[in-house]
Amino acid sequence: MPIMTKVLLGVRGLVDSEATDRVVKALTGLKGVNEVTASHMGQLEVSYDPAALTVMDLLRTVRGQGFLAGML
Repeated sequence: MPIMTKVLLGVRGLVDSEATDRVVKALTGLKGVNEVTASHMGQLEVSYDPAALTVMDLLRTVRGQGFLAGML
């Protein structure tokens, strides 16, 4: 089993559950993402395999859903 890394992402504009669900679904659809948790409004904790993905891959996926994101 691969060693997972966790990162906390801040997502600007992520203010309701519908948008949060959409972004979580997009991230969990990536091969290498183990789990995504909405810790607070506008914050997502992502557990991922760093051998399969980079933080930039995660940020691009969030941006692809129409939101700005960065590491916290």
